[in-house]
Amino acid sequence: LADRREGIGVCGWILVSLSFFLVLITFPVSIWACIKIIREYERAVIFRLGRILSKKAKGPGLVLILPCTDTFVKVDLRTVTCNIPPQEILTKDAVTTQVDGVVYYRIHSAVSAVANVTDVHSATFLLAQTTLRNVLGTQSLAQLLAGREEIAHSIQAILDSATEQWGIKVARVEIKDVRIPVAMQRAMAAEAEAAREARAKVVAAEGEMNASKALKQASMVLAESPAGLQLRYLQTLTTLATDNNSTIVFPLPIDMLESLGQKNRGG
Repeated sequence: LADRREGIGVCGWILVSLSFFLVLITFPVSIWACIKIIREYERAVIFRLGRILSKKAKGPGLVLILPCTDTFVKVDLRTVTCNIPPQEILTKDAVTTQVDGVVYYRIHSAVSAVANVTDVHSATFLLAQTTLRNVLGTQSLAQLLAGREEIAHSIQAILDSATEQWGIKVARVEIKDVRIPVAMQRAMAAEAEAAREARAKVVAAEGEMNASKALKQASMVLAESPAGLQLRYLQTLTTLATDNNSTIVFPLPIDMLESLGQKNRGG
């Protein structure tokens, strides 16, 4: 009681007493002006002669106020969705992009939201815009496209720290869309296509190298066994005969080919 008297002073207590007396002599008509209903998701910050009553918010339920001396402000504690419009940002590697996002926040301290900032929602919206531009300006385009989740967590931490004194709790930050110029999109598509072609050529070259090694090993095995070469020759003929084609094959003995080759070398 002593703290309250010191807070509003003697004159203040005289005015409060007169207000209370006015309620008594006009009862029960005045009771309708004194009773306020606060919903479950709301809190009421009551000012008595300009000072916050009890330094805390009231509600939910019925709240009594005194006419002439008390005023109150309702504060909604539900989560608020803040859409950040597309921001034109110059990335670290000098690429112009347009980025938009969304911020989810709620008020956890009604007294701080009313007493510490004029318009808590407008202040949070402007701070979210500025933070988005500042954070994304330090990232390259590749980091921006690949690390959206990490960037969103970084923005959330900065916003949560900055709005703590406003009674705001930032629950989530999402980067919705990243728009880049059409010329840059074409350049990125050409770069990706060239990279895919280069990888395809490397894979094809590796395949040719592996095939040549296998053929070399097979030739070494066949050179050691002439009968194996003859069997391979007959297997190839069998494979050709199973296909429905018009290919005509004249099998020649391998020995005949070898003898012809020796005669040619001798002549």
